Amino acid sequence: MPTALIVLAAGQGSRMQSDLPKVLHRVAHAPLLIHALRGAEGLSPERTVIVAGHGGDAVEAAARDHDEGLVVVRQEEQLGTGHAVLRARAALEGFSGDVIVLYGDTPFIRAETLEAMLDARRNGADIVVLGFEAEDPGRYGRLVVEGDRLDRIVEARDATAEELGVRLCNSGVMCADAGLMFDLLDRVGRDNAAGEYYLTDLPGLARADGLTTRVVTCPEAETMGVNTRTDLAMAEAAFQAATRLEVMATGATLTAPDTVFFAHDTAIGRDVTIEPHVIFGPGVTVESGATIRAFSHLEGCHVSDACVIGPYARLRPGAELDRGVRVGNFVEVKAATVQEGAKINHLSYVGDAEVGAGANIGAGTITCNYDGVFKHRTVIGAGAFIGSNTALVAPVTVGAGAMTGSGSVVTMDVPDGALALGRAKQVNKDGFAARLMARLRAARARKTN
Repeated sequence: MPTALIVLAAGQGSRMQSDLPKVLHRVAHAPLLIHALRGAEGLSPERTVIVAGHGGDAVEAAARDHDEGLVVVRQEEQLGTGHAVLRARAALEGFSGDVIVLYGDTPFIRAETLEAMLDARRNGADIVVLGFEAEDPGRYGRLVVEGDRLDRIVEARDATAEELGVRLCNSGVMCADAGLMFDLLDRVGRDNAAGEYYLTDLPGLARADGLTTRVVTCPEAETMGVNTRTDLAMAEAAFQAATRLEVMATGATLTAPDTVFFAHDTAIGRDVTIEPHVIFGPGVTVESGATIRAFSHLEGCHVSDACVIGPYARLRPGAELDRGVRVGNFVEVKAATVQEGAKINHLSYVGDAEVGAGANIGAGTITCNYDGVFKHRTVIGAGAFIGSNTALVAPVTVGAGAMTGSGSVVTMDVPDGALALGRAKQVNKDGFAARLMARLRAARARKTN
């Protein structure tokens, strides 16, 4: 049976106290909306419809950046969840199959949970609702069940005292045949405390028609919704905790797990060692056997096996490190390819560059890649030795096996095997330092007297 998704993402999120649409606030460097979509991608949905409202242009741009095939519709007037789902009807015209309603501010629903809901549909349930046992039911809607069937969903503001005592709560996630869902929604009214069209009215209407409604449950943590900055921080903490466990379970060593922070797409190989206080931005792959030492920051880069990075290193987007590369303390690499066995061990900046295999970049070396308007490229050949405190003024090439003298400013290409010296000739003036210091001390004495 084909599956479609409707993801509700129209809310303003006033409790976030932000101009940014709620679903675009980020956990692990990805918008909440993208987390919600990624969780359902394992279902291979035939269609996905995003219902946007507040900040709709920005929400649509984020959705299409994730997947050009998504359909985005607008809910300009906020009249409840039932009204929001109805806005997706035209986008699902001609679709025959099951629809799952998700929420763009609920980032952690797993594909396995959604599969369980679809299994319940295959086993005869006309409507399936995702529920959870709440530690503190509070404002959650309550799921009132009879035996193994769901009788109705009651919003907290409309519940009786007895119904408020129910701990089985509604996540809002619902699954039903597309045609049935829209037919039932056409019958939903607004006779409730909020004056809104509730999606949660569907199970009651279905039961009145003699249809079967069931509940599938999951852990409460999986249904975490983000409505405040505090919720956002809790979601970040939950993501990081789960990812650390996953990374260690697949063979990496984290010497101080609570101090390491991953992005939503970080890929870590086996036998990788990650020391304390390492931060991964988006787009990082670290292959097996690499070591990321303390206080390093990686983003948009690829680290091959047996590399050693840090401590206090920064790898920026476009850094491609081949096997066995060493990037040491207070080194920054950006938009550069560093080939096998090359070393950049201390206090250097290598940007818009190619570093050959086995090259050694001395402390304090910089590639001067920007002229104020354009970026230029530096090429350093295999086995080259760049002396400490060298400035390589791009565009420039240092040949294979070539050397630069410490303190040189290199503005011309250096042939293979050559030595480049680009510094002023040293002059020693005998006795000058002693005479100079004597004059300065005498001047200070006169001033203090």
